[in-house]
Amino acid sequence: MSFVIFVTWVLVGLLAGLLAGWVMKRGGYGLKRDIILGLVGSIGASALLRTLGMFTGTRIVAVAVVAFIGAAIPIVAQRKFWPTERLGQATADRWWGWGLGAALVAVVVWMTLGPAPQPAATAAVIEDKTYTATPTAMKVKAGIVTGEVTEMKVTERVEQGSGRVVSAAKLTAKVVLKNSSANQTIRLVSGTITYIDVHGQPIKLEAARTEPTLKFATYDSDRLDPGQEATQSLDVDFPAEALKAKTLKEIRLGLAYIPSPYREETVHLFVSVGRQ
Repeated sequence: MSFVIFVTWVLVGLLAGLLAGWVMKRGGYGLKRDIILGLVGSIGASALLRTLGMFTGTRIVAVAVVAFIGAAIPIVAQRKFWPTERLGQATADRWWGWGLGAALVAVVVWMTLGPAPQPAATAAVIEDKTYTATPTAMKVKAGIVTGEVTEMKVTERVEQGSGRVVSAAKLTAKVVLKNSSANQTIRLVSGTITYIDVHGQPIKLEAARTEPTLKFATYDSDRLDPGQEATQSLDVDFPAEALKAKTLKEIRLGLAYIPSPYREETVHLFVSVGRQ
């Protein structure tokens, strides 16, 4: 239920009570009691019908009609079943009538000329803005370590319409590394990523952002025997400066690894089975 609908119930209840005092002068308890009955009937009947689902309209005219009928019911019932003849109410009713009339005029003027209600704020729509790297895949070679970097792209999250950056840019890719040696085992230590501009200078990340590194955390992923491959997902911070046109020239991937001799030997086991 909106504030406007509730105010409509109140105004209609007041108006019904005022009209009842003017139209049905005999049998009432005074304008004050008529107004109270009108308010109770208007608010109570309208709220009850909305709760029961019998009336869910939001148009002011329809709401006013329902509220007026609800306000008239208790006033008419009082006049028919509990009438009274009380004298000396004319002066009091006159003051109530003037006061109510002034209040109604003030409320109507405020609703007409007052500030328009602001629309409810809608949730901002966040979208992923993707920058495709060219090329999207490249071969890599560092000593006896070879491989390929594929599916390279940069993504940032922005607010639709305003373009405000919600989540800073990230570089994602798939890194496949292979030990191309025939006789050495390698243990991958770490990888570093550097963004280079067109002048050959590193592009710095913004403050409070993490320097991009490639980590090999587990034994299975950091040890490569000859011919063995390891796949690593890359998800690191990307500088906003590098998103500008004609700024980024290359991305350098530095690998640190420890090589060691790889040997295979055959052991002969002399075994007999059963009685000899």
